[in-house]
Amino acid sequence: MEKSIKWLSFASSAILAFTLVACGPQESSNDGTEGSNSDSSRELLIWEDQDKAEGIAAAVSEFEELHDVTITVVEKTYAQQIEDLRLDGPAGTGPDVFTMPADQIGTAVTEGLLKDLDVAEDLQAQYTDAAMLSQIVDGKVYGLPKAVETTLLYYNKDLINEEELPQTLDEWYEYSKEVTGDGNFGFLALFDQIYYAQSVLGGHGAYVFGQDENGNYDASDIGLATDEAFEGAKQIQRFYEEGLFPSGIIGEQGISVLDSLFSEGKAAAVISGPWNLEPFSRAGIDYGVKKLPELNDGENMSAFMGVKSYNVSSYSKNTELAEELVKFLANEENSRTRYEETLEVPAVQSLASDPVVTESEAAKAVAEQSQFSELTPNIPEMNEVWEPIDAALQTIATGRASPEDALTQAVETIQRQIEANHSR
Repeated sequence: MEKSIKWLSFASSAILAFTLVACGPQESSNDGTEGSNSDSSRELLIWEDQDKAEGIAAAVSEFEELHDVTITVVEKTYAQQIEDLRLDGPAGTGPDVFTMPADQIGTAVTEGLLKDLDVAEDLQAQYTDAAMLSQIVDGKVYGLPKAVETTLLYYNKDLINEEELPQTLDEWYEYSKEVTGDGNFGFLALFDQIYYAQSVLGGHGAYVFGQDENGNYDASDIGLATDEAFEGAKQIQRFYEEGLFPSGIIGEQGISVLDSLFSEGKAAAVISGPWNLEPFSRAGIDYGVKKLPELNDGENMSAFMGVKSYNVSSYSKNTELAEELVKFLANEENSRTRYEETLEVPAVQSLASDPVVTESEAAKAVAEQSQFSELTPNIPEMNEVWEPIDAALQTIATGRASPEDALTQAVETIQRQIEANHSR
């Protein structure tokens, strides 16, 4: 359910009325001013992530006073916002500023949904390199990063002491064989999904798309049906073959099963993300968090690094003001405040050594795991990867196909879909 929160900077703006007509993206006029900017439209709409509006409340109020503008904040699940923009943008009811996963930026740019931003080099340099890179497509900046996340290892301190924690995936495999039974489990992960399985596949040297020396992705170079990928998949498959993962953990309901088992104290450790810090606490679990374990070759498990960003809709009627708001929300001071309220690790480089961040076990774990993580590719061709490779991993998990056959077939499907949907 969406929640709407409004902060007003002056009494006469008690109600925000949307009177926008359906229109396409706005262009700047020849004199350098926004074609649709006017004194009568000093209003901005932000779509913020669910349960995260409090993190920007103070910044929004300050920006309202500084710029004599009324801002409405609506909370929406952030992964859904770009989908809603496709409908609400043209209808004139979409946001000026919204938040989205960085791996969807390439597609959004292709569809003309994002306004490119004028971000000076010194401002770009304030963010971590990987986080800032996630906002750039063909040399243009389309947003500023507000938070970074990677998957982490959660462990139940009532079931296993920190000193006894296995340090490698092999050790977790052996530990799970000792403790699994009677509805209880050792180590659990959603390895039937590439988002999580890449931690093992990537650690063995597999990759989704190759990259050139400038970091540009090559969609014709897919590294998910290589010897390294096959080896990683075999390491994954054994957890299912031995019954160390419950059957319910495979498929669409898997994430709910994993979360429930850990929340009920029936799993000693799980791989999940920072989004579960608060829910697991509410469940009463005394947990710790660490970076992901090492693999049997000594390499650390990899992970996809997600970046959340603030972006400006190309349908905004106040794109210049919206751009200023993005820069304000994502600055160092407001990023620090947002972290204190939401516990989402900021992308500002200087905050990595800030005591408010370094004293957090979770933030420390994210920072450590980030060293071994990679950006989720943000090119449109990534949309063709998810379903085929997840289907392949599920057939591997259920023993219906070998890693070689399943992954080879998945890559062939991905290649056909890229050819059909992205050929230029």
